[in-house]
Order: sequence, then structure tokens, then C-alpha cells
Amino acid sequence: MYQKTIAELAAGLRAGEFSSEELTQSCLDRIEEHDAKLNCVVTLTESAALEAAKAADKRLQKDDATLLTGIPYLHKDIFCTLGVRTSCGSRMLDNFEAPYDATVTAQLQAAGAVMLGKTNMDEFAMGSSNETSFYGPVRNPWDLERVPGGSSGGSAAAVAARLAPLATGTDTGGSIRQPAALCGVTGIKPTYGRVSRFGMIAFASSLDQGGPFATSAEDAAHLLEAMSGFDPRDSTSIDRPVDHYAEGLGQDLSGLSIGLPREYFGEGLDAQVGAAVEAAIDEYRKLGAEVKEISLPNTSLAVPAYYVVAPAECSSNLSRMDGVRFGYRCDNPRDLEDLYTRSRGEGFGAEVKRRIMVGTYALSAGYYDAYYLKAQQVRRMIRDDFVKAFEDVDIIMGPTAPTTAFKLGEKADDPVTMYLSDTYTIAVNLAGLPAMSVPAGMADGLPVGLQLIGNYFEEGRLLNAAHRFQQVTDWHTRMPAGFY
Repeated sequence: MYQKTIAELAAGLRAGEFSSEELTQSCLDRIEEHDAKLNCVVTLTESAALEAAKAADKRLQKDDATLLTGIPYLHKDIFCTLGVRTSCGSRMLDNFEAPYDATVTAQLQAAGAVMLGKTNMDEFAMGSSNETSFYGPVRNPWDLERVPGGSSGGSAAAVAARLAPLATGTDTGGSIRQPAALCGVTGIKPTYGRVSRFGMIAFASSLDQGGPFATSAEDAAHLLEAMSGFDPRDSTSIDRPVDHYAEGLGQDLSGLSIGLPREYFGEGLDAQVGAAVEAAIDEYRKLGAEVKEISLPNTSLAVPAYYVVAPAECSSNLSRMDGVRFGYRCDNPRDLEDLYTRSRGEGFGAEVKRRIMVGTYALSAGYYDAYYLKAQQVRRMIRDDFVKAFEDVDIIMGPTAPTTAFKLGEKADDPVTMYLSDTYTIAVNLAGLPAMSVPAGMADGLPVGLQLIGNYFEEGRLLNAAHRFQQVTDWHTRMPAGFY
């Protein structure tokens, strides 16, 4: 069953070929068999999953079901889940059981989807390799000595190994798209405000956005539709109807205008990755799309601007974690100052501390205008580049990541080099645009991702373009050896 699409699983459930309980148990069995070598699941909710599956079977019998009813999924451990540990991959929240459900969690429950557990992630979503987690690194199923990408590496690795047909993730600077590329799965970051951030523990509030992982664009469309929608509890949520993404798939691409930013195909791009991306773009030409070169002149400023804005916001957001109200508390503090200092010093990992300190510095008196304000001005310039580009093209394409998955520990001691692994994805978050990554080839036995960037709220156009590509290629169906 692990190789079936969501539509096939839903049809099988309705036809009585298998029950949701049987499907859920098969996923739990695969997690038990394979996760010890991947480390992508940090909390397994086996009993609750089987109970939810039984409830889903009753809904299916009453014909009171959605397409996702009875379908198992894994949830990134950044979404609050009532009564279940929500750790954000950090010692700071290792003992935190959320007292409420995130909106996304509640929406998936309402749809009847079955949560199998919570996936490993970079601590507080800060990382590009899933090596900063308190629970240890996630391993890439294509090569266990390599990273899966981050911060949503646990979700990407789980879908790539077919431990679950679907998983959720969050994307602050590429944290859905980059691991999707490195693990050979499909992942989409929707327009900022499309998916509620209520109950999604904040890293950088103006950048974070939830989204789905799946093997295909069609499956991702089903999950994205269930996750999306206006939420009055989230002040950044957009009050706009949700498209029926799956219904818009299969449309002809004749006349679709694709822009290739020259800045995405220059220095720093691995030759084999570039060749795979070019081959994928040739497939779009065969499908009738028109391809032209464009320029996003401020692309080189995206990484430095991001690494001022994001740390500044994380510095503010994580100030609430002080050892007093919830989370980790040091033993035997001498006084209040010692409680604060030791709880945060012992509870946060090195990368989180680094970003908090950078962000606090950027927001401090005398430096706010020089750093944070300037970064926000650059952010507007990057957004304007995209707005101008979309006057001439419908979709922008290029590589998702400059290389394939790198080895565990290879960049751990060089934060700047690590940050550059998101060089093609970060600008999208600064602009608030939708974008996705689809499997587009292989290089030395490792997956290569093609990034598709759309105009605001044009997730449907992106998903259709990805789906048409997947109808004529098989990259998204390939599985890593050892997980069949």
C-alpha cells in the first residue's frame, strides 16, 4: 500500500479493499522497521492513530468523509497537538505537551486524516540540514551518511522512505523546498498568509509558512487544500477563498511563459544539478511552454537580508522561553537571573543561540537602523524584482538547491557555507510568494529538485505545472534502495 497515491488509497478505503486501521497499521509497521536508521520520527502516537483510524472507518461507512479521511500523515513537531509533546526539536520544549491544537492540526483532524506522530526537525526550524535537533540528525534515505535538508528534514525523509504518504512542514527560508529537493519528494510553500500560523511555534513570524510534503504534486494538492484557509486567530491569515487545487490539475501548458533567472544559473551551481534542471526545463518546452531568460538583480542580497530579518524576529519570539512558564528549567537556580541564564543556556542549542544573539544585536539601540531597517528595505527591493518579473512571465523556474545532499557534518562548523545552501529559496520567503520543489533528476545517485515560483495565490498554477511535468516523467515515483 505504501506505493499508492492518495486518490488510490481513498478509492481503496471506499471500496472496502482495506480499512483505515489496516492502512495505519501498515504505516506504523514501516516506521518501526525503518525509522531506527533514519531518526525522522521523534514522537509516535500509535494508540491515538489507531483510534483515529477506527473513527475514520466509521465515517467512511456512513459516507461522511473527505478525500483525506482515513489517510495517515506525519506532522512536523512545530505544530501544537493537544496532549502530545510538541518539542520543536529542542531541549527547551522536550517536556512540553501542547494544551491546544494548532489550526492546521484541527483542520486535518476535521478532514479525518490520521496523525501517526511528530517528525524530527532542526531546532526551532533553524537549520538547513536537520543536524541541529536535540534528538540527533535525520539521515537521508538515499544515502544514510548524508543530510536530508532542513528544517523539515524529518518530514521529507519520511515521505521519501514511504513511511507515510503525506507529511506537513514549515518553510521560513526554504525549509520545505530544500529538503524536498534533497530527498526527492514534492513540497510546496504557499503564499504567506494562505495557511494559518496559529499554533505553529514561531521562528520568524513574517517569513514562516506551513505546507505539505508528498510524493507527487497531485497528492500535495489534496493536503494543501485541507491545510489552507482563513483563520481569525492568526492576524497574518488572508481572508480569501481556498481553491480546489486538485480539480485544476491536468490543464494544457501551451503558451505558459516560464522565466529563468540568470542569477540562478551562475557561480555556485553544481554542474550536474544544473544539467538536470536544464533537462527538466526542456520537458516543459515539449509540453508547449515558452521559456525566456529574466533577471532578478537583487538575488545576491537575499541571504544577507534574511540573516538579519530572521534572527531579529527569532530573538523576539524566543524571549518567552525563559524557564518560568513552560519548557526546560535548570536545576537549583541561585536566583532569578541564574534561572533565566542557565535555563536558556542549557535549553537552547548552538545554532539557536547564535541566531538569538545576532538578532538581539541587530535590534539593539544604535544598530536597528543600520541593520534591521536596512534589511527590510532590501526585502522590498527583492519583492519588487519578482513583481516586475511576473509582468512578463507566469512562472519562474530554476534549481531548488545548488548541490545535492551533502554529507553529515560536512558544513556543521561553517555556518555561512550552510546558509548558502538556501541561496535559491530565501528570496521567495522575503517576498511572501508561493513556490515548490519537484523531483527533476539524479546526480551521482542523489535527487535533484526543480523549483517553481509563482505569483501571489497562484498555488494552483504551480501545482498544475508540476503535475503535467510528473505525467511525462517518473522522478517522483523513484524510491531509495532499502525501503521497498
